Amino acid sequence: MRKTLILACLGAVGAVTLGAGEKALMHCFAFTVIDSASPAEWEAFNKATDALPGKIPGIKRVWRGQLRAPLQIFNTDAETRKKVAAGEEKISGPVTRLLRKSGVCMEMADEATLKSYADHAYHKEWLSAYEKVRVAGTTTFDILAQ
Repeated sequence: MRKTLILACLGAVGAVTLGAGEKALMHCFAFTVIDSASPAEWEAFNKATDALPGKIPGIKRVWRGQLRAPLQIFNTDAETRKKVAAGEEKISGPVTRLLRKSGVCMEMADEATLKSYADHAYHKEWLSAYEKVRVAGTTTFDILAQ
């Protein structure tokens, strides 16, 4: 689903750009789920996410769901990161792996929408539902339409 979600997002950005001449933006993030999240917590998150376009100006559409394949994130300790940054070729050190299994993409009218949505009152309300279904931290990227 990850490729499907990303391709759908790219297609939507392209369609918006061609149709309206706007420089749209797709704000996407993958996250690790809390295994113990209840069905009620997931329902609240889904409802809050689906409501974003009607609550925050400039958010046109939202996709949410499971990634087709988990996105693997590998983390190292500070000492190992220093070695990588210094350009060392053969490095060993502790590594942890996170699996991002779910994702959300928001089609936004422009970069100004992205800048304003984090401070919007509904974003804070949405965060309270989101934080109940995900482990802290996300893998986030933004795609600017051409």
